[in-house]
Order: sequence, then structure tokens, then C-alpha cells
Amino acid sequence: MTKQREQMKVKRTSKQVGLYNPENEHDACGVGMVVNIRGNKSHELVDSALKVLENMRHRGAEGADGKTGDGAGIMLQIPHEFILLQGIPVPEKGHYGTGLVFLPKDAARQQEILSIMIEEIEREGLNLMHLRNVPTNPDCLGESARSVEPDIKQVFVTGVSDDKDPILERILYRTRKRIEKRVVDPDFYVVSLSSKSIIYKGMLSSMQVRAYFPDLSNNYFTSGLALVHSRFSTN
Repeated sequence: MTKQREQMKVKRTSKQVGLYNPENEHDACGVGMVVNIRGNKSHELVDSALKVLENMRHRGAEGADGKTGDGAGIMLQIPHEFILLQGIPVPEKGHYGTGLVFLPKDAARQQEILSIMIEEIEREGLNLMHLRNVPTNPDCLGESARSVEPDIKQVFVTGVSDDKDPILERILYRTRKRIEKRVVDPDFYVVSLSSKSIIYKGMLSSMQVRAYFPDLSNNYFTSGLALVHSRFSTN
């Protein structure tokens, strides 16, 4: 009788119950977070978050060559001191926006996109103060990822007035959406644009994020929180 009851129980839970439907069961992406509860920023926290990501290799898909990832990345607080050490004269923390953008490698297409970005940024009374070439290591990529690798730039948006400081994040979001609506190039993508956080990601495996972006290994690249993600595309 006990065995029969167990079989009946399994049978009942394999059917739809309320909002639960077993047909919706599937594997999921890998997500992890590391936070300093006191808000202190350090490179050790960045390193720990990357280790979390690397330990989630089983949660992300890869190509047969083991070098083509389905997508992975990390979100961090903007590393203000690291930016200053790159020789970029940004204003005080929170008074500027920055983020990574993917651009086509063709110079003419890239310039057309940048012209649109400048127009939309200036529409808000802001300036595209600087464009930084983000260091990358394509040698770690698989053939498929390398064939579609974009040109990656870091943009710096400044010129916000004191009265608009409290709504800078909203302004940057609005600017990003206008740019995305106008640019139709398939090789263009705004990874992030914010006064608080920055995202490094790509068509990478969880093991490649650290290697592909040397910025993340710099001791002056610090953060008090980090969110990592390894993509599983069947979701």
C-alpha cells in the first residue's frame, strides 16, 4: 500500500496544479551575486564574483570546441578610481554616465552610429566627453564568437547641471532608448549606460569573461557589489 501511495503522489505532481505546469520545467541560466554589506569597494570582491561565475560553467551552454560561449557577463559599480587612472578626467562620482557599446568594425558605419549618439546625448544638454577603446583578448575566443566580435568602446557622458543630478539615471536611460530606436545596424548594441553601474559581457563562456576583459583583472578596478550571469539559451 505504501508503494502504491507513493506512485499516486508522483503521478499527481506530474500534472498541472494551479499555476504550476510541469511542461514549463527547463534548465535555467546561472546567476550569482557578491555584496559587501558595509558598502566597501575592493578588487577582491570583483575577483570573488568572477570565481562565482567560473564555478557556474555547468549552467551555461558552450559550442563543441569548448571555446564558444553562449553568453556571460558581470555587472559592477562604476570603478571611479580606475577610470581616473586611465587618464580620463571625469567629474565627481555620480555626476557622469558611462557604459560599454558594441559597434561594427567598419569605420564608416561606426561613424554614422556615433553621430546619432552625439545628437541624442546633446539633445539632453549633455556631452559625449570621451570614447575609450576597451582592451580585449580575442585569442581566448572560439571561432564562432571571433567571427562576430564587435568593436567595443566605453562612452563617457558629462555636462549634467546641478538641478538635473537627481534625475541623471533617468536621463541616461531615456537617451539610451532614443539611440537604440534610431540605430538600425545589427552590429550595434548598448551594453549599459548609467551613472551607477557598468556591465562587461559578450558571447563568452563563464570561464572567458576574466580573460577577455583585462580591465577586470586590474587591482584598481573595485566594486562593492557584483552580479554575474551565465546564459543558457534554451530558456
